[in-house]
Amino acid sequence: METPLITTPNLDAPDDFYEALIEAHQGLSADESHAFNARLVLVLANHIGSLAVLRRALDAARLGVARSSLESQ
Repeated sequence: METPLITTPNLDAPDDFYEALIEAHQGLSADESHAFNARLVLVLANHIGSLAVLRRALDAARLGVARSSLESQ
């Protein structure tokens, strides 16, 4: 059975998470910030563990970027 990808809001405290994410970037250079984001993605991907779910997440993120790009034109 395929594990569904949750794409609707699912954070119990989204504002608190956003604040923690911004705080985690404080004092980092742009390169360090990018490296932090990459490490965070890998940590969360490891936690998820399912390549099928991760592929669906990659597709959803890519589609979101494509939509944003079209909307800004």
